[in-house]
Amino acid sequence: MSDETTTDALRTSARKLAHLDACLTHPVEYETRTTGFEAYDLPYRALPQTDLGDVDLTTDFLGRRLRAPLLIGAMTGGPDRSGTINRHLAEAAQELGIGLMLGSQRVMLEDPAAAASFRVRAAAPDVLLLGNLGIAQLNHGYGVDHVRRAIESVEADGLALHTNPLQEAMQPAGDENFAGLAERLHELTGAVDHPLLLKEVGHGIGPDVAARVGDTGLAAIDVAGAGGTSWSRVEQYVRYGEVRYRDLAEWGIPTAVALRAVHAAVPRLPLVASGGVRSGVDAAKALALGAQVVAVALPLLEPALRSAEAVVERLESLLWELRVAMHCSGVRTVAELRQLDLVAR
Repeated sequence: MSDETTTDALRTSARKLAHLDACLTHPVEYETRTTGFEAYDLPYRALPQTDLGDVDLTTDFLGRRLRAPLLIGAMTGGPDRSGTINRHLAEAAQELGIGLMLGSQRVMLEDPAAAASFRVRAAAPDVLLLGNLGIAQLNHGYGVDHVRRAIESVEADGLALHTNPLQEAMQPAGDENFAGLAERLHELTGAVDHPLLLKEVGHGIGPDVAARVGDTGLAAIDVAGAGGTSWSRVEQYVRYGEVRYRDLAEWGIPTAVALRAVHAAVPRLPLVASGGVRSGVDAAKALALGAQVVAVALPLLEPALRSAEAVVERLESLLWELRVAMHCSGVRTVAELRQLDLVAR
C-alpha cells in the first residue's frame, strides 16, 4: 500500500470513528424538519375482520424472502467498535430473518486490515446482505472492479451506491464532484451481475433524480429522506464541534414526500423507505405510500454496541407495532397493506 493510500485509509477510519461518536453523543436528528408521516393516518377499523395472530409480515425483496419488510440500515465498518457493531447487527438480522446493509466499504478497499469488520456472512448465513459504496468515488478512480470486490469480498447479495452531496460538502476535503454519475450507473448495472441500489444518506431522493436513473438498470432506490438523522448535522459536529450552518442541517426532502413522489415517478421500481422510521406505525405508512421495505439505522446503534439481543429487542418492538397497525387497519398481509389508502390529516 502506498503512503498516500495509507494516509487516505487512516483519514477514512478516523472519520468513521468521529461519526460514531457524534451519533452517540450529539443530537444528530433533524430539529425542524419532520418525515412527513405525521400528515397521514392509517384507516382505523373498529371491526377489522382480521385476527392479529394471522397477520403475515413476510415479503420478497431483491429476489429474497424476508420474514418482515425490514432492513437494518447502513451504519459503519472499519475501525475500533465497528466490527462489534456489525457482528451484533448481523446476528440480529439472522435471528429475525430480515436484511442488513453494511456501512460504506471504502475504508476496506483502501485498507485490507479493515475488511474483517465487514465480513459478517458467517454470523448471518441466510440474510439478504447488501454492500455499500459512495457513488462519488466513481469520479475518483473507482469502477466496476471496485464494486465487484466490495460485493464478493463480503459475500453480499448486492450493493447500495450512496449519494450524499450535502454530507460531502460539510466535510473538509469531501468528495465534491457528482457530475456525470447518472450516466456511470448504466456502465455499472450492465457489468455487475448483482443487484445495485441507489440511496441517499438522509436528505432525500426526489422524483427528478428517480426518473433520471429509473432506466439505468437499478434494482431499487432507497429514498432515505429527511426527518431522521441529518448527516449535514453529523458532519458539522465532527468538523466544528457545533452546528454552524443550521439551514443546511435542516435541508432535505421529507421521507413521506420523497416516497410518494418517487413511487409516482418510477412505479415499477422497488423502493426502500428510510430516514426517520422510528415505529411500526411509521413503517406501515411507508409501505402504504409505496415502499417495498423500510430501513432503520440510528435507533439500533447504541443497542448494537451492547449485544445482538438488544438489537433484536428493539426491532421486535417495532415489528409488533407494525402487526398491530396492520390488524387494526384491516389488512393481513404486506401486499394488502401496500394497497391501503392512507387518510390525510
